[in-house]
Amino acid sequence: MHLGAMQDWSLRVTRFIDHAAREHGSREIVSRWADGTESRTTWAGIRHDAMRMAQKLAKLGIKPGDRVATLAMNHHRHLVTWYGAVGVGGVLHTINPRLFDDQLDYIANHAEDRVMLFDAVFAPIIERMKPRWKTIEHYICFDSSGPAEHFEDWIATEDGQGEWADGDERDPCMLCYTSGTTGNPKGVLYEHRSTVLHAMIGMTPPLFSVDCRTVMLPIVPMFHAASWGLPWAGAAAGAKFVYSAVNDPAVLAELMEREAVTTSAGVPTVWLGLLQHFDTAGKDIPESLKTVVCGGSAMPRAMIERLMRSGIRVSHAWGMTETSPIGTSSAETWNWDDLSFDEQVSIKAMQGRAPFGVELRCVDLGDYSKVLPRDGKTSGALQVRGPWVVKRYFKAEADATDADQWFDTGDVAVIHPDGTLQLTDRTKDVIKSGGEWISSVELENAAVGFPGVAEAAAIGVYHPRWDERPLLVVVKKPGAEVCQDALREHLAGHVAKWWLPDAVVFVDEIPHTGTGKISKKDLRDQFRDWKWSA
Repeated sequence: MHLGAMQDWSLRVTRFIDHAAREHGSREIVSRWADGTESRTTWAGIRHDAMRMAQKLAKLGIKPGDRVATLAMNHHRHLVTWYGAVGVGGVLHTINPRLFDDQLDYIANHAEDRVMLFDAVFAPIIERMKPRWKTIEHYICFDSSGPAEHFEDWIATEDGQGEWADGDERDPCMLCYTSGTTGNPKGVLYEHRSTVLHAMIGMTPPLFSVDCRTVMLPIVPMFHAASWGLPWAGAAAGAKFVYSAVNDPAVLAELMEREAVTTSAGVPTVWLGLLQHFDTAGKDIPESLKTVVCGGSAMPRAMIERLMRSGIRVSHAWGMTETSPIGTSSAETWNWDDLSFDEQVSIKAMQGRAPFGVELRCVDLGDYSKVLPRDGKTSGALQVRGPWVVKRYFKAEADATDADQWFDTGDVAVIHPDGTLQLTDRTKDVIKSGGEWISSVELENAAVGFPGVAEAAAIGVYHPRWDERPLLVVVKKPGAEVCQDALREHLAGHVAKWWLPDAVVFVDEIPHTGTGKISKKDLRDQFRDWKWSA
């Protein structure tokens, strides 16, 4: 006797674009190009062009599993590529153009990319790297007819009438490499199934909270950690996208106001620049903006307070390339309306709780077999597992860690009794002074809360007595007067006395990685020979 069952409907990402074109076909996609011109299309237009691209790739001999690379910023043609590359059965490989040549060399060759689509602004990189990229056979330019065929001309010969490549939901669909601060970058190969599950969670209120009314300005680059999954989740929701190929604060602010953007997502340095722009221009944050999603590094408390006082809901998220990247978000608690403003800010300042599909635990820094309690006090190495968490890196051999599938994030954290995650440092950035741990992140967040401080970074520097002591590196806001003594006095009200930095150094800028995070490695190199005063 058959008791019944459900239909076979494989979880493949091309389902997203089919849905968007069918149910939200007229919803706009806006692109603001680097030269100031703009393009407008719709979800139906994106699907049509993606199908034409898939047809063209098939004629080039691209087979299921082949890698199709992009070197591009945010715009609708890049979005077309997300679905066109996967639509032929290929694997989309978004490359970060901010990486060093040796990293670009390693990534493209390790991925064995066959096709490269790029923005004209990156043509010098293309010409420089061509002799070093051994497997790339075809170069297509998104916005110019210069050294390569123009994207629109390239797909113009196809009719867009066809079927997506079929396959298993566990087939690969996308490849992203970590920034590689130590050693060579590592590839994370996402599956159709993992990507669909990730996008469905990403649509929910605790995270991006997107639906067909959403007007989303994704400032997070499309080459960074799968653009946080937004191109997939946005299609599933039928949201309007407003893209900018440049991250100039004035341009972003103008787009926000003119297109009535409701939601935006980016790293803290982006929001720092935007808030400074609004202050300098004497303008308020656009009233249409209701939700800000911030991740990539810890969000300073002062920034959270400013956004919340403007009536904006802040989603402070944690994740990484290896988690597709959603890990946690600082969603409102069940008793949110009963909390004071300061209590609400404190919750938002932490990294939040895991959605369904993510499991977290902390283990002892000296003994990874010892699982630590969720008491909000005991810090340890953060580990994570779930259906969109990497099992092993691209082309890596299986090892013992595959058995229990707990991925070591490299973060140091505490987990509170209610499941709230609070990052305290990176395992390689935590400062050990006199045998005790000092959180560089907490020092930085407290420093940025001081008037006149635009950005701050704390690093551990060798000390003959204490092994390490914290050195605080600070960038002042334009025209601000900040002195070491006043800043240390401010910090004394926020951290333990023995945590206070022994010195504060004021600099014009702090080095950042290609993904916009503070580069502690470069800072440690810069201050390697620092001498403490007697």
